[in-house]
Amino acid sequence: MSEFSKNERKILEKHFSNSDKNVFAVITPRQVDRGALMSRYSRTDKSMRKIFLDEFLKNKNRGEEFYDRVLLEYGDDSVAELGIGQVAIEGLSNIAVKKIEDRRIGFSYLEKSSRYVSWDKKIKGKYKFLYEPTIMKTKFADEYIEACNLDFEIYSKNIEPMLKLIRERDSINNYKFKDKDGKEKKFNAINDDKVRKSSMRIYNAATKAKALDALRSLLPASALTNVGVTGNGRAFEYLLSILFASKLKEENNLASQIKYELDTTIKSFVRRSDDKYGKILQNYLNSIKKSAQNIAKTSISGTPIKGKMVKLVESENEIKVVNSVLSAIIYEQAPGISFDKILQQVKKIPINKKRKIILEMTNLRKNRRHRPSRAFEMAEYTFDLVTNFGMFRDFHRHRALTLERQLLTTWHGFDMPQEIKDLGMQNEFKECMSSTEKVFKKIQKRFPEEAQYVVNFAYNYPYMMKMNMREAVHMIELRTVPQGHQDYRIVAQKMYQAINKKHPILSNIMKFVDMNKYELERFESEKRTEEKRNKK
Repeated sequence: MSEFSKNERKILEKHFSNSDKNVFAVITPRQVDRGALMSRYSRTDKSMRKIFLDEFLKNKNRGEEFYDRVLLEYGDDSVAELGIGQVAIEGLSNIAVKKIEDRRIGFSYLEKSSRYVSWDKKIKGKYKFLYEPTIMKTKFADEYIEACNLDFEIYSKNIEPMLKLIRERDSINNYKFKDKDGKEKKFNAINDDKVRKSSMRIYNAATKAKALDALRSLLPASALTNVGVTGNGRAFEYLLSILFASKLKEENNLASQIKYELDTTIKSFVRRSDDKYGKILQNYLNSIKKSAQNIAKTSISGTPIKGKMVKLVESENEIKVVNSVLSAIIYEQAPGISFDKILQQVKKIPINKKRKIILEMTNLRKNRRHRPSRAFEMAEYTFDLVTNFGMFRDFHRHRALTLERQLLTTWHGFDMPQEIKDLGMQNEFKECMSSTEKVFKKIQKRFPEEAQYVVNFAYNYPYMMKMNMREAVHMIELRTVPQGHQDYRIVAQKMYQAINKKHPILSNIMKFVDMNKYELERFESEKRTEEKRNKK
């Protein structure tokens, strides 16, 4: 017999996917009520649907009242994770979007691509870059605008020439496509019109990506992008506090705009981002920053590194790490025995047997999505990196690690893609970089953070990454796939080589690292995409 009457079931089915099963989805429209129901659920023996009928049905403000009490009075932050918000942010700079994407827990992001989308469009006759508010009030405004316009002009006018160069240099006739009979054939051997059109789509998409990859280095960090963000209330609240605390006007304005929109869906979850509690947090964040700046000024000296760098600067002795990893592998399957006792016994296992166990774990992986077990998190690596800013944007997407970065400057030189040289546009490229450097130096003296906006993707950028072996496997295998950008493929390959040199036994687990070089990186990926499209 059902717990609920016929009338109650009718009501419940508007708010839950079913009224009589043990497993059900919560579909009540208001996010605040969904989160409050989840949280209230843990504080009573009642079923969730019964809670809804008893407490929420007759009181439309029950959700808000619950969160006001739990969050504001009790300070139980974890319940804010039960509310989910989604926002689309359009027309923000590549400086601000990185600040938002720095948040690694509680968020998922989807950002406009510089590989699939050309950035040459204008709005009301103007290229899409941020007219940075602080700079616009200074004597540097005109030079800033001129430098950014020059970047976009040279980027835009070279899209077609770059595309032509790539297609002339690497003809469609060099590639094989799947014909109607299922066999791979050179393009000029395919007669079927439908297959030829499909093959052209594959080739055109791959070559366009190659062209835009090369030209993106010209874009300034002020270039406007779009990003979709999905996150829980707790994550959004912290993000808003960080943006409110920023010294950049753009980020302050974004904080106000994001909060205004989130107030329409998850207001109770983000209420504290700029109230008295939020302002205390903002002051704390700025105090940390100021203190670190003072320490750096009084204790650290040196000159900026010129050029690129991939350097493994921290890792433990391999035998020690292997012992820890093997002990962690065994631990779950050795009930009643402490980790310490397991570790002491593992230390006595001959090295050849240890190597064999690691190889056994490796052989169990059939593809790169078969991630190593958490035991491999016992090994850790710290890398010192200087790469072009465009490439950093790709690595920045990896959030299951520690990443610290510096301000974007022109101090470390720039990286010129080979395709730029091949097209014979070195002088134009250098003109852009020179223009940027001159304007940057002027602005940086008074406005070091605002000066970042004028810096091109081509300029080298310093950051450090600390990751465990499990994350290193994921990142390095993913970033060496054939369809990856050549810049980050090279860096990921160097990271693998550094780990392999330091830990030759343990690095066997990195089974799907691709060390090859490819001319048209996106080709095979576009083929797979087209095949899936044709099957629909």
